Amino acid sequence: MKLSPKLRWQIGRIIPFGVIWLICSWVFLLTEFAISGFQSVTPDGVIALSPGIVLFASVATIFVGLFVGVLEVSLLKKLFSRYSLGKKIVLKFAFYLCFLFLMNVIFYPLAGSIDQQISPFDIRIWKKFVQFVTSINFLSTMVQISFSLLVSLIYAAISDNLGHNVLLNFFTGRYHKPVKEERIFMFLDMRSSTAIAEELGHTQYFELLKEYYDAMSDPVINHRGEVYQYIGDEVVVSWSLEKGIANANCLRCFFAIQKSFEKRSDRFVKRFHRVPAFKAGLHLGEVTTGEVGALKKEIVFTGDVLNATSRIQSLCNQFETDLLISADLYQRIGYVPGLSFETLGETSLKGKSTKIDLYKVTEKKA
Repeated sequence: MKLSPKLRWQIGRIIPFGVIWLICSWVFLLTEFAISGFQSVTPDGVIALSPGIVLFASVATIFVGLFVGVLEVSLLKKLFSRYSLGKKIVLKFAFYLCFLFLMNVIFYPLAGSIDQQISPFDIRIWKKFVQFVTSINFLSTMVQISFSLLVSLIYAAISDNLGHNVLLNFFTGRYHKPVKEERIFMFLDMRSSTAIAEELGHTQYFELLKEYYDAMSDPVINHRGEVYQYIGDEVVVSWSLEKGIANANCLRCFFAIQKSFEKRSDRFVKRFHRVPAFKAGLHLGEVTTGEVGALKKEIVFTGDVLNATSRIQSLCNQFETDLLISADLYQRIGYVPGLSFETLGETSLKGKSTKIDLYKVTEKKA
């Protein structure tokens, strides 16, 4: 079964939680083994380490980590979105700590049954559990869980702020040395943003921007795009050439964003008395991608294609259209069912000596 782009994105966000919990569990298991592994007497309530217990503990921690990831990606991210970063981490930490104590109640009898080769409901298992909960070893376990939880929440916060792909690229060092690559860019800008900001006031306008960008998130994910930058009311979306060309993702993304705004129109009207309109320009070309910055690291794209795409987007008003693309991009994509392409001929771009062929793109009426 082929996974949807959004499901692949969610899985990519969830897997690191399982990896974090597994690595932390191995570190603590090795520590426990170094402290008590060679002792002839096992402390009360502590389950002796054995290959079976290590395997069970590894599987259990991966499961718990992945479950935390599922909660984080699908539920708690939106539930705690209105809180500041510090308060968000504290509230999530308290929630997960209660949840993980419950996991201890579930997993301890199972591990004890493996160790003792008896039923997890045997009274001896539960007596040992009571001994464990009232011992210093339980406190040690909770500290271990708290550490794993804190690391995973910090990962989630950094991933949310940098973007999952950017964080992954930093870890893998993909752009530690500059790399040349062909990419597609879409510059998407809100229409009449200055007038809207003056009418709403900066506080309400900020809330509009949050809703504005949120409405774009699923279409961008579903069409395999990456948000490169938010610049005021403008968003820059990027694709690798392969992902952007496949199924005309870069073009279909724009129209999917339009449909997302149509679905949320009642919500926009209720909160802001309007549904924001926008225009976009798309182009492709070679960029140099790499890490820059001394006080703050970022992965940036440099190349003429970014300036050209911005200039193409600025011509939408002149040609009375919502979407303009370059002939270079059109030639790579070719015919796209459901879309209509109208050539506009050679056009001068502001600040550039050479002209560029442009196409106006619209959806065909059903």
